[in-house]
Amino acid sequence: MELKNTVMGIELGSTRIKAVLIDRDHNPIASGDHEWENKLVDGVWTYGMDDIRAGLRACYADLKRDVKEKFGVTLTTVGALGVSAMMHGYLPFDRDGGQLTEFRTWRNTITGPAAKELTERFGFNIPQRWSIAHLYQAVLNGEEHLPRLDYLTTLAGYIHWQLTGVKAVGVGEASGMFPIAADGRDYDQAMVEKFDGLIAGKGYPWKLRDVLPRVLTAGEDAGVLTAEGARLLDPDGDLRPGIPAAPCEGDAGTGMAATDSVRVRTGNVSAGTSDFAMVVVDRPLGVHREIDMVTTPAGLPVAMVHCNNCTSDINAWVNLFSEFAEAMGAPTDRGELFTLLFRKALEGDPDCGGLLSYNYFSGEGVTDLDEGRPMFLRTPDARFTLANFMRAHLLSALATLKIGLDILTRQERVVIDKLYGHGGFFKTPGVGQRMLSAAAGVPVSVMETAGEGGPYGMALLAAYLIWRDEGETLEDYLDHKVFASARSSILMADERDAAGFSAFLTRYQRALPVEKLATEVL
Repeated sequence: MELKNTVMGIELGSTRIKAVLIDRDHNPIASGDHEWENKLVDGVWTYGMDDIRAGLRACYADLKRDVKEKFGVTLTTVGALGVSAMMHGYLPFDRDGGQLTEFRTWRNTITGPAAKELTERFGFNIPQRWSIAHLYQAVLNGEEHLPRLDYLTTLAGYIHWQLTGVKAVGVGEASGMFPIAADGRDYDQAMVEKFDGLIAGKGYPWKLRDVLPRVLTAGEDAGVLTAEGARLLDPDGDLRPGIPAAPCEGDAGTGMAATDSVRVRTGNVSAGTSDFAMVVVDRPLGVHREIDMVTTPAGLPVAMVHCNNCTSDINAWVNLFSEFAEAMGAPTDRGELFTLLFRKALEGDPDCGGLLSYNYFSGEGVTDLDEGRPMFLRTPDARFTLANFMRAHLLSALATLKIGLDILTRQERVVIDKLYGHGGFFKTPGVGQRMLSAAAGVPVSVMETAGEGGPYGMALLAAYLIWRDEGETLEDYLDHKVFASARSSILMADERDAAGFSAFLTRYQRALPVEKLATEVL
């Protein structure tokens, strides 16, 4: 095994940190992972810095073990590497690198006033989870750390900085911090100036560009692994510095790369703890609170429908069924239980027989909720069967996503040729695919490599850094060198499924005041 002919991608997801090593043919050959979970501390969803660093080391150690077991060699180097993580959030530091507040993740819905004012000032939708919304909310709150602010970044940006010493992020990640200019290469200067004008009277010793990371596009030089970075990943000291690093990206950008969804009229849906759709568009769109405008890792405009909640409620119910099975003396493997229950949903009525579910563990921007309460409802005459129960939870996981997709396709007339699905929601063959196709009204494809997800996409961006031809675009590289012979399954839902989803969504939207009331009384 020639280690220089491999590249490594690492992604810090919401419930798992995963590393993937791929070979010169872009095939995954080794992997490592580490499970973790966010915590609600003083009303803020966060991950502790010790957990971040320890989790990164544990994930890398697991990859290192896998390489040793499979190939009999110690992982000492790779051709290139890249890191990605959950987009958005707020990680501020002072000039000495000291963390100024807890890490405020994408899951928080605590920046409503800031997001609303910035959207009006910019004429551009600023969601609550964006870094600039967190920063301006801190300004509105008069938070004491702001005069000492020297650098504001994301989780991916922080890890990249620790590994390379470079304060920069990929353009896709940057587009979840602050709006990007039309050329797709840097922050929108007119909006930067508007923001600086908003805070001019506060007396802070910085302007916005002073504290934001530099913007890089796919394939640009983003530094190399330093000796300190190598020790962070591998305290054993086997990993050598000097490895080229790709611009870090967010999980949205790596999802696009992992599913070859970086060309205009292509799109992908990542569905796990959260779910989001990314559709590459060819023109500016109107301002919609439900739609974010971000970019591909190469800087093309992307319409993004992001939903904070997806599979957490499904997981909770599966845990309950698992507990019941164990109490009955028939313990069942959780993976098998997921498969069984997902397949059962296919037997349900297209509209779930009158059952209704809200999967809101946290707030949801698309439906304008600052908090969430998971709820299951039914009318006395509803068809209360296991199949309908499971189908209601699967459709609930995609309901807010469908609201945003309907705005794109019906109001903005965006054409989508095909969607690619990836993430845990699509693990059971044919089930999540069919539900998403019913929601979107287009064919849904799931690739053989979709299970590798974001870290695989990050590895592909690292491969593009060192293995592309002169002048080769990211779109061409993925089409011709990575996915030309990729195997995938394509599924189109029938009209009954699509009509059933629409009927479910009508009932879902009509009953939203019940969910709102639940957040007020519970």
